[in-house]
Amino acid sequence: MLNLRQLDTTAADFDAEFARLRHWSEDTDASIEQRVADILADVRRRGDAAVLEYTARFDRLQAASVAALELTREELKAAFDAITPAQRSALQAAAERVRRYHERQLDACGRSFSYRDEDGTLLGQKVTPLDRVGIYVPGGKAAYPSSVLMNAIPAHVAGVGEIIMVVPTPGGEKNPLVLAAAYVAGVTRAFTLGGAQAVAALAYGTATVPAVDKITGPGNAYVASAKRRVFGQVGIDMIAGPSEILVLADGSTPADWVAMDLFSQAEHDELAQSILLCPSAEYLAEVRAAIDRLLPEMPRAAVIRASLEGRGALIRTRSMEEACEISNRIAPEHLEVSSADPHRWEPLLRHAGAIFLGAYTSESLGDYCAGPNHVLPTSGTARFSSPLGVYDFQKRSSLIEVSEVGANKLGVIAAELAHGEGLQGHARAAEMRLKR
Repeated sequence: MLNLRQLDTTAADFDAEFARLRHWSEDTDASIEQRVADILADVRRRGDAAVLEYTARFDRLQAASVAALELTREELKAAFDAITPAQRSALQAAAERVRRYHERQLDACGRSFSYRDEDGTLLGQKVTPLDRVGIYVPGGKAAYPSSVLMNAIPAHVAGVGEIIMVVPTPGGEKNPLVLAAAYVAGVTRAFTLGGAQAVAALAYGTATVPAVDKITGPGNAYVASAKRRVFGQVGIDMIAGPSEILVLADGSTPADWVAMDLFSQAEHDELAQSILLCPSAEYLAEVRAAIDRLLPEMPRAAVIRASLEGRGALIRTRSMEEACEISNRIAPEHLEVSSADPHRWEPLLRHAGAIFLGAYTSESLGDYCAGPNHVLPTSGTARFSSPLGVYDFQKRSSLIEVSEVGANKLGVIAAELAHGEGLQGHARAAEMRLKR
């Protein structure tokens, strides 16, 4: 039987136990930090030569040049043609839904605008795409074609000129679905590179790998550390922690469904977190029984067990309202509202990477094909961060064109404030344009 902790919000020690449950240190091992710093400095200094050396060492992939590690458009097309018709159809359907969602996002928040004041002054915003971005696609323990779609498609919709993909291929083993996804998503160039050396190549540029303006996509501790260190030289999306799911349940969803939803995140890795909140002790017992019954069937049972025993929990709450309050304290990456009336509770939920409403909305649909992006803030950062989107691949410039009438009106205000700050150059620049 699984040793899964069960908490009750009415217990005197709940807050202390809840704090222990939520604790996760994102402090990177000092040896990893030093190793990453050395790799970044070496790639910055020696470029392609260092990239080749680390690729041979860490990915066991020998190549005469970095150019030999670039995947051609013909190779991507060949991978797309070689996968099964069912896989091709699934990739194309998922890509279409992801593209349609992000086109709506572009319409909602990604357009330029301008207007004129009554004095003729023009004010506005000019939205322009980034010139070139790098997307990191994990390729160690598993292959993630869905990550290709979720990173490349919003960049494409935003109008990014070049999308450079890097993906590790340990031992030279290329995943055809990942390559096919790159073809479907419109990746410009792709390299079989991974780890801190790939991040360094994208950030600094080498003779073969072009420097980018921003790097997006998740990776292991080395990748996360490298992204943190190159931020400033380039933009990054976020530093991802372990995957999370929080399920708010009113007891109306089949227990087996909820158990499997908890598994869906626990199977990622041992540090992933799966939590169920529910006011019904009887329903929590049903889910626990379903977990024990279904776990032996799972191919990644050992990983799921370690995740649930290490960081999982079933929590009995006083009410669904209290469950929503606790959810806001957690600010989870994935939040399922497994309720007969999910729209009753959705207004109470302020912090989550993505909210999945209703019993039929499994988190896995969001991971692959629902449409919204699956690159989400983790570790409570949904309190202030958003999912990856079109806006991550754009930048905004303010537009200001002041008329002569406007200069007389605004100049008085600006000069007064500038004199107050002791910045006479600012004040005089405004005053020179005033009519005497």
